[in-house]
Amino acid sequence: MSRLRRDWSAPAVLYLVLAVVGLVGTWTFNITAIVEKRDFLGEWFGSGPSVNSLGVDLAIVAVAAIVLMVAEARRLRMRGIVLYVVLVPLVALAFAFPLFLCARERHLTRQRSVER
Repeated sequence: MSRLRRDWSAPAVLYLVLAVVGLVGTWTFNITAIVEKRDFLGEWFGSGPSVNSLGVDLAIVAVAAIVLMVAEARRLRMRGIVLYVVLVPLVALAFAFPLFLCARERHLTRQRSVER
């Protein structure tokens, strides 16, 4: 079996699918907001308590995810962590975090195959 196939475990594929769904899901609404010239951040933190709660919730989860990604990347000696961290605010946490998990899973799979 080729190395490429060995790197793609079932969890890695699942994380990649989640990343694509996160990208399409978030950017469908982002593009709509851009086309309609909406105040994206103003609406995120200014449309009432329930939306504010979701904004704060997502912001805290994003910070926690970044801390986890950096810690895991250092622990596992993964390269390219800056890319995933930058993708969080520039694209979406719903894309960047599962994409990182996919890369992490592939990295662990490669490590396991080297150890055998």
